[in-house]
Amino acid sequence: QVQLVESGGGLVPAGGSLRLACVVSGSTSSINTLDWYRQAPGKQREMVATIYRSGNPRYADAVKGRFTISRDNANSTVYLQMDSLKPEDTAVYYCGARKYPWGASDYWGQGTQVTVSS
Repeated sequence: QVQLVESGGGLVPAGGSLRLACVVSGSTSSINTLDWYRQAPGKQREMVATIYRSGNPRYADAVKGRFTISRDNANSTVYLQMDSLKPEDTAVYYCGARKYPWGASDYWGQGTQVTVSS
């Protein structure tokens, strides 16, 4: 079993920055890919960024050039550095973990709220 715990959310003005962290515990050796998703009120959950075991990242078009995903395998932590934040980035951000580099996340964190004021 794998547990994910996010932290780092909060309230920030437009143009500001936040850094989210997600600590992965349990059977971490079974995890290949780590994801950040977000869900805004009244909208479906959407992928924000993905990082594979190789370290290669992938981003949604809406956040390219503003967000950076990274992973610290030694500490079983994945980060999401969010810069130049916009009000439309307001959402609950979730960390996900996949056993394989395809398909949906097998494990999810509880989410952390990010609110960007205009």
